[in-house]
Amino acid sequence: MFKLSALCFATLVALHAPAALAQDAARPASEQALASRIDAAIAPYYKADAPGATIIVTQDGKTVLRKAYGMADVAKGKAMTPDTALRLGSITKQFTAVGILMLLDEGKLALDDDITKFLPEYPTRAKRITIEHLLTHTSGIVSYTSRAGFERNSTNHMSVSGMIDTFKNDPLDFEPGTRFSYNNSGYFLLGAVIEKISGQPYAKFVEERIFKPLDMQHSAYEGHERNPGPRAAGHTKGWFGVTSSKPLSMSQPYAAGSLVSTVDDLARWDAAITAGKLLKPATWQKATTGYVLADGKPTNYGYGWQIGKLRGVPMVSHGGGINGFSTYALRLPQQKIYVAVLTNSDDAKIQPEMVASKAAAIAIGNPFPDFKAVKIGDALLDAYAGTYRIDANATRSFKRDNGKLVMQRSNREPITLTPYANDGFFMPDSLTTIVFARNAKGEVSHVVVHSQGSELINERVGAP
Repeated sequence: MFKLSALCFATLVALHAPAALAQDAARPASEQALASRIDAAIAPYYKADAPGATIIVTQDGKTVLRKAYGMADVAKGKAMTPDTALRLGSITKQFTAVGILMLLDEGKLALDDDITKFLPEYPTRAKRITIEHLLTHTSGIVSYTSRAGFERNSTNHMSVSGMIDTFKNDPLDFEPGTRFSYNNSGYFLLGAVIEKISGQPYAKFVEERIFKPLDMQHSAYEGHERNPGPRAAGHTKGWFGVTSSKPLSMSQPYAAGSLVSTVDDLARWDAAITAGKLLKPATWQKATTGYVLADGKPTNYGYGWQIGKLRGVPMVSHGGGINGFSTYALRLPQQKIYVAVLTNSDDAKIQPEMVASKAAAIAIGNPFPDFKAVKIGDALLDAYAGTYRIDANATRSFKRDNGKLVMQRSNREPITLTPYANDGFFMPDSLTTIVFARNAKGEVSHVVVHSQGSELINERVGAP
């Protein structure tokens, strides 16, 4: 946990006190108290002299909290401000999806159109790949960002057709519509479809059809900004501390991740899209409904939005990760809460998803518990040690290591857990908790993983 030094805090208060006092004086005491609670929960995650974040929390269209933390540029000593623009990463996908859906509402395409209707030279190998498959990550097309050599060549400027050429001849990973596999290629292709139908470059389409009508003055395809304004530098964690992020040609993320924006513009976007200013009500409803696979299994993903729950209430959300930046935005439709967190570091320790989730939970009056570490004995740790089945292809294993319980999921790095009760553990810098359960014989039989409102039960493999 990090906190501002007294000197830095005093300096910031002196710089911003008049505006802050004027703003607070006009707000009811209950709103000020809510903003203070959210701020108190978020501030410790960001050091004053390290990469920072901008955050906005709105409720029924009113701003609850709008604040910046840390540095916009560590090397230059430039502080983050709430109006700073940052890369969005994959939050871009919801703008691409809405662009496609606007064309749908105009009768210029159908969700079940084969993509070869608009991209006739794309080799689908006698498979029917639809626009909806691209929107829902169920096309089976290989994601170009996971291909060997992508990072090595990521600074090369690429045309849209040239980038498509790099992955179009790869075999499909699976039959379209039968599996969900998060896929940047699908959204790259959707950008090409937008260009084909509209006759405009993707950057110009989102500018003229979305950003300008919604007065999103500081949102753009990076490199096509219309207005000057503060920009954050991207950072990464190197061997010797924080450094500048790796370079990237923004021609490569394209419609899957090349937009920049501010939290103010994102709040305008959320207010407009939920008020029906861009899409027909039925189209918006479909966009925020989870797609169902051919075998009836849910994907919990709509068109550019993930579908889930937070503290037991419905949530639509999406995150983003791109060189130097990590982002997350969520909406709780029933409570009319919107939260966006944009950070200028791709260090995975403090995830914006966790920060946004904590802020939203406080806003609805159901905060996540603040777990405190307790000590439990080796005998209990040994009782929990073993392998637990996640699904047909993955397991979760636990072992005691130097008086600690270590968890490792298939093909992932081990994580040391901290106990908060005899049968409960929490993950560091996370809202995920692990609870072990016993059968009627008193034997440890399964583990329950609580994460972001979901509850997953993993059965123990073999006899305890």
